[in-house]
Amino acid sequence: MSEDKIVRVSAPGRTEICGNHTDHQNGKVVAAAINLEIEASMEKPDSTSQDKDIVRMASEGIMIPEIDVTDLKMRQDEKGTSAGLIRGVLYFLKMKGFKIGGFSATTTSKVLQGSGLSSSAAFETLIGRIISKLYNADIIDPLTIAEAGHFAENEYFGKPCGLMDQCACSFGGIVSIDFKDTKKPEVERVYIAGEGTKSPIEKMGLKLCIVDTGGNHADLTDDYAAIREEMVRVAGFFGKEVLREVNEDEFYAALGGLSSFSNTYGDQVASIYDYCSDRALLRAIHFFNEEKRVDSAVKALKEANKEEFLKNIKLSGESSFKYLQNVYSPAHPEIQKVSKCLALSEMILEDKGVARVHGGGFAGMVQVFVNDDFVDNYKLAIERYFGNESCKILSIV
Repeated sequence: MSEDKIVRVSAPGRTEICGNHTDHQNGKVVAAAINLEIEASMEKPDSTSQDKDIVRMASEGIMIPEIDVTDLKMRQDEKGTSAGLIRGVLYFLKMKGFKIGGFSATTTSKVLQGSGLSSSAAFETLIGRIISKLYNADIIDPLTIAEAGHFAENEYFGKPCGLMDQCACSFGGIVSIDFKDTKKPEVERVYIAGEGTKSPIEKMGLKLCIVDTGGNHADLTDDYAAIREEMVRVAGFFGKEVLREVNEDEFYAALGGLSSFSNTYGDQVASIYDYCSDRALLRAIHFFNEEKRVDSAVKALKEANKEEFLKNIKLSGESSFKYLQNVYSPAHPEIQKVSKCLALSEMILEDKGVARVHGGGFAGMVQVFVNDDFVDNYKLAIERYFGNESCKILSIV
């Protein structure tokens, strides 16, 4: 690359603060962008160059197969690959009427792959920002970039996911997102980084930490998909597509024996227990309560109410463990690194903070909100069990 032509762009990872597995049910979530970022140094080819339509990327020194932007049809052999994500983002932006073109880029990432910090969403956001800067005078809005990443991950990459990860990475700061209308989600910027003021987390005298337990998210797609499928199954009993559309009172009435709701198939009245598994019903209970916790957590962030904030984070984590059941993979119950970290964190923290499963769950990371004056003690103690630098103290960007 010619040094005078190099352009640099970055995109952050994300942490979900509250709203565990609610986004794919048109629910609510609050999330933040964090200072573990993916960065790109890139160069735009001359308009007369024979490479003007070619995308070349090297990620951590590994070359990604070239992509010709004149051929953006989905390819089955690119499912689960970075090339699929790039091609999907480019296709979406082109269909939205934005200019696209080739570029050469090298990337480095501090967002650990398979960690639950959304390395894929950060990468998708990076591609969107590259196209925005190189070909569209930096005018592509954060929501469109997030939607491009979401489309690419679902369709071209082949992983079912909601839009939360991409929104958090694309908007930055702290955002509250309501997915009731998935075509036009309501995004509220609770905190915009770089304003010269402390984040709500800092105002409450807390530090945000992430502990890497040594597990990996890479082979857990089936576990994630099962959560979505089971929640949709419950919604289907009530003739709805997602749980957000289900009346909560009717749900509990059905659990109590069809006292006010019955679902008739032909001449037979079906019980919800014949239609849904117990685990699916527990996951639905998590959803209904998590929606309320998101509202309470957002209010607490705005008011810098530490006690109320930590109470809701603790309840969210407990619900994820008991009802959502995404702390370890049911396919490998012998491996419970996240469970172990939660138990040890509870012992270390006592009343000095709260720990919960991070993000999609089943493996990977634990999120911790810990008092400023105890964070070094916590880091030292937890790293005895999970290794040097397994605990990262983060900031919101």
